[in-house]
Amino acid sequence: MSAAPASSLPPRGTRQREVIGRLLQAAEGPLDVPELHRRALGELPKLGVATVYRTLKLLQEQGAAHMVTLDGENLYEASGRGHHHHFSCRACQRVFTLHTCPVALPAGTIYPGGFVVEAHEVTLYGVCPECAKNSL
Repeated sequence: MSAAPASSLPPRGTRQREVIGRLLQAAEGPLDVPELHRRALGELPKLGVATVYRTLKLLQEQGAAHMVTLDGENLYEASGRGHHHHFSCRACQRVFTLHTCPVALPAGTIYPGGFVVEAHEVTLYGVCPECAKNSL
């Protein structure tokens, strides 16, 4: 019995890319690798964490995902969400995407002292609605 020609096989990792990409799209905010791995195991029970890292690298190279660094931790989110910021819940540790900008500081603004603004990132910290409700 001969093996099928390599060209007839699906590209390696396609299912992993599809699942991880979909999980990033559906997430309420950026995810760290352990959380992304945990969520993906529901559909890919044999998925290794190294595959998650490789897939994230590929998704970043393709422009489908990007890394966000919050408090020194690398998180990942789907690209193409436009200008947005994040809210980090101190109670449950989840990070949420905020779709409104709390800072009116467009690129090209000259900040006091002569600093020329090119972009900005804002992370708000506090308690998310679910944790606030549970603490009452």
